[in-house]
Amino acid sequence: MSSLLSDYDFELPEAQIAQAPLPNRDASRLMVVSRATGAWSHQHFTDLADLLREGDLLVLNDARVIPARLLGQKSGTGGRVELLVVRPAATATLTSAALGGAPESLEWVCLGQASKGLKPGQSVTFAGGLSAEILEALGGGEYRVRFHAAPGTSLASLLDAAGRLPLPPYITREPEAADAERYQTVYARASGAVAAPTAGLHFTQEVFAKLAAKGVQRAEVTLDVGPGTFLPVREEVLDKHHMHPERFTVPQATADAVNAAKAEGRRVVAVGTTVVRTLESATDPDTGRLRVGPGETAMFIRPGYVFRQVDVLLTNFHLPRSTLVMLVSALLGRERTLAAYQEAVRAGYRFFSYGDAMLVKE
Repeated sequence: MSSLLSDYDFELPEAQIAQAPLPNRDASRLMVVSRATGAWSHQHFTDLADLLREGDLLVLNDARVIPARLLGQKSGTGGRVELLVVRPAATATLTSAALGGAPESLEWVCLGQASKGLKPGQSVTFAGGLSAEILEALGGGEYRVRFHAAPGTSLASLLDAAGRLPLPPYITREPEAADAERYQTVYARASGAVAAPTAGLHFTQEVFAKLAAKGVQRAEVTLDVGPGTFLPVREEVLDKHHMHPERFTVPQATADAVNAAKAEGRRVVAVGTTVVRTLESATDPDTGRLRVGPGETAMFIRPGYVFRQVDVLLTNFHLPRSTLVMLVSALLGRERTLAAYQEAVRAGYRFFSYGDAMLVKE
């Protein structure tokens, strides 16, 4: 088991970082890698139904990305401020529910950037009559914030009017109109994420129809994807790295479906690393069964972790030295993961959010 950040590095040509989606969602390539042997094959995403088994349970994250990026000015000085609305400060509050409330009803945790920094007591104004009061600097670029606006408005409606889609930092262009649809999965439902669960971006209704015809079952969880998925790991010794917390919820129907699949020896197929973290975090450590309800996870999954729920992983290709590459390595093995990534680079796969996909199976 490797415990050093540098052991998860690899060379990635900048030209292979996808800056825009393909014309068709399911036109992506799909690299299939064996957990048992490390052998790979090159397929297409439209082949997915042929690669899964009757009775497999596909678990997806139905989180919807919100226009969480706010550009404003400091009151009085006019200095530029950027806030990324991350999550309610109250740990028991789900983001989707909080967004429907009045802006001032809750405090929020935001990532902030500003000319000359941000200090408690400062006020920031945004478009559409929205303003924010900086309450506390939490460290690591995070701030505790309270929003204000005219009575009768919700934070969700104000973000729709004033916010921007927070594309990942490695997409070097500004969001375009098409991103509002393509940077969401076709099954996105629960608003609250600041990044898409990108393994799901490849799915179309046609792919789902093929999976259903094959006898592949489907269930959904919600994990509000936070900015921590993009933040670099700064500690060379991985034991010193701390994950940013993310909120999730597991419906009763999903817990029942996962528990039945495990009891019957059928495979659980996680669509994306966000589903992996949700399923593994919501597992009862004593019984091994998936628990119902909301929760919060800061689970750091890396080699040495023993999976309780996930048998197969569908995921995109991730950043070098990232916790996401480490999560894949926990399932596939570090050497096999890096070898597969080297092959993906050689074969010209497209990387990251708008890129191609990998299926890690037996």
